[in-house]
Amino acid sequence: MAGLDTQTLNMVLSTLQKYAERELTNAYLLELDYKDEFPHDVLQALYGDVGLHLLFIPEEFDGMGGGAYDIYRISEVMAGIDLGIATGVLATFLGSDPITVGGTPEQKAHWMGRIANEGLLVAYGATEPQAGSDLGSLKTKAEPVIEDGKVTGYHITGRKQWISNGGVAKIYTILANAPGGPSWFVVEHDAEGFTKGKPEDKHGIRASNTAALFLDNVYVPADRLVGGVEGQGLVQAQAVFGYTRLMVAAFGLGGGWAALKRTIPYSQVRIQGGAPLSQKQGYTHKLIVPNAVRLEAARSYIEWTAERLDGGEPDLQTEGAVAKYLATEAGNKAAEDSIQAHGGYGYTKEYMVEKIKRDVKITTIYEGTSEIMEWTIARDRWQLHLKTRGAYYNDWAARLDKVHRTEPYNGAAAAAMALRALAVVLERCRIDRLTRNQHILFRLGELIAYAETAAIFAERVQSHPTTAIPLDVATRQAMARIHARDAALKVADEGLRWAIGAGQTDPNLAGSLNLPGIYQAQAGLIEDMDFVSKKLNEAFPAE
Repeated sequence: MAGLDTQTLNMVLSTLQKYAERELTNAYLLELDYKDEFPHDVLQALYGDVGLHLLFIPEEFDGMGGGAYDIYRISEVMAGIDLGIATGVLATFLGSDPITVGGTPEQKAHWMGRIANEGLLVAYGATEPQAGSDLGSLKTKAEPVIEDGKVTGYHITGRKQWISNGGVAKIYTILANAPGGPSWFVVEHDAEGFTKGKPEDKHGIRASNTAALFLDNVYVPADRLVGGVEGQGLVQAQAVFGYTRLMVAAFGLGGGWAALKRTIPYSQVRIQGGAPLSQKQGYTHKLIVPNAVRLEAARSYIEWTAERLDGGEPDLQTEGAVAKYLATEAGNKAAEDSIQAHGGYGYTKEYMVEKIKRDVKITTIYEGTSEIMEWTIARDRWQLHLKTRGAYYNDWAARLDKVHRTEPYNGAAAAAMALRALAVVLERCRIDRLTRNQHILFRLGELIAYAETAAIFAERVQSHPTTAIPLDVATRQAMARIHARDAALKVADEGLRWAIGAGQTDPNLAGSLNLPGIYQAQAGLIEDMDFVSKKLNEAFPAE
């Protein structure tokens, strides 16, 4: 398995948290946000004193060789401190990835060694003004310079938009169309003809630097072509999505919990009607418990995906998309509900939940919007459904039946209902060709994300307890049951709605989805929510 040993990871986490407690106070972070200021000194300290950038660099290039699990843990903690600063760290990881994935041995040794030893900020130059995340619509051009019949360099011309670290990086990886196809090039910050736009005035993550890049006939030597072969750019970009989307998923997780960790203690001291809000179901069961449940379901899926990546398993882009989709949507909702939970106070800039909400929203946008995630999930799992002739989710449900027999309190039975209902909806979409409607395909992506996270949460809640949050196994089992019930009802109810809305032809579809059984499975829901609410208050007491 790739990655750090537990002792080293805990040391890095402890060093990071101690630095944040000492230097990154709420007052300082709010000041950065107000001034829209990129904190160069903080990034230098995180790289120089904490060595955070070394986590992403292989040991042979003077790095620490962290794995996907380590990246998730560090990313969650960073996001819980400040998502803007975390984004500056993400940008260096993302910017160096084309070299890590596709560089020649010489390129890796040179550039990764420089990033490690000089603590250089890096930026990833892929997104363009009119293309967004559609890398296939690339406009930036790389024209070869030929001398004596040999390519000696390239002139790059084009524009990049929404580039994190765009105005502050020292090294840029730029995606451009060469004659052989899309290719990555390494461009240094002071190259002639390379200019940067003013920092974007953003809604959130204002401690990060985001700027446009302008390349006007910028010359780079041929040895700056990543991998030394043209046309490998899109393959190299796709190869890192499993990791980078997992990192952004952890940002959503960390941001959502940062909001809840303020809201839960607040509910204990805010008195309404003679009792604290923490004792009122109308408050806790709407604004706190569902958000904590979704976040922990997302965590389970993130950890499952990270372990598979560290085990060397390829082609986990779909799992990365599921993790990013649920974790960032859950984090965004948790932050929004935390404003509501604080009432008028939450709407003021004095309270950190207002800033967290503005910050965490970006996680549903960058590294692929939630809508792109829905499409990616649905497209890939649709192919699996067709390839297995509908067996994929039914077989998974059968495995969950076995889990339920040995571990009956994990929510596996309800998760199995969600998967079987999902298989029915997918098959009905195949028979009636409902995926001709784009909206149906996107909604399938959402339903798949809920069903799969419910299944993984149920499978792992007891056998793989997390150490990242202070909740015992019994509490997480109750959370898994809540999420499984929610997923089953969501898949069956919304699947039926959209299938009928798109013109499905089965008069007995509602019966095939087992709606009566799914409704019956909701028994005990309020009791579980009461238990989770109580345990959250114990885990996060007011000071």
